[in-house]
Amino acid sequence: MESHKRNLGPLPALIFSSRWLQLPLYLGLIVAQAVYVVQFLRELWHLIHSTLLPHAPAATAAGATAGVPSAEIAIMLTVLGLIDVVMISNLLVMVIVGGYETFVSRLRLEGHPDQPEWLSHVNAAVLKVKLATAIIGISSIHLLVTFIKADTLSAHTIMWQTILHMTFVASAVAIALIDRIMSPPAAAKAREHY
Repeated sequence: MESHKRNLGPLPALIFSSRWLQLPLYLGLIVAQAVYVVQFLRELWHLIHSTLLPHAPAATAAGATAGVPSAEIAIMLTVLGLIDVVMISNLLVMVIVGGYETFVSRLRLEGHPDQPEWLSHVNAAVLKVKLATAIIGISSIHLLVTFIKADTLSAHTIMWQTILHMTFVASAVAIALIDRIMSPPAAAKAREHY
């Protein structure tokens, strides 16, 4: 193993070691994920409290959709909020684990029973595509919430949220196409296996 190691000069060693400056960023994202866990639990408690306890004031959605009671809309919006928190948390895991593995240091999870499948062939391009698709999922949840509350929002707001969502979709498609064009056929086959 030592034969594979090469002594670096001081400047290359410094430049290569600078990757460790990203470590506080990934640790900060772990703290952000903990905040999302607290937010999730708070929203879940609010959902349980307002739904199961008859004396609890139910969260009201501004205006009911045709034929759907406002209490049901409030529950739907709360559940969509919970899904949104979970999807953002998944995005954080991808950035933390994939980013650390790609840009800082190997996690050496080979053979670990909980090693994510996608981690074995992650690189910067795969990570970008995964992040883009995760952002589309999050944007879809926000757009669904917008459509549920459409009667309380202006047409201008709905139009711009739809345009932003379509921009995310177009960006993800462009990233995937660029990745496919720039990747050699062997790498494309490895992704197909995934």
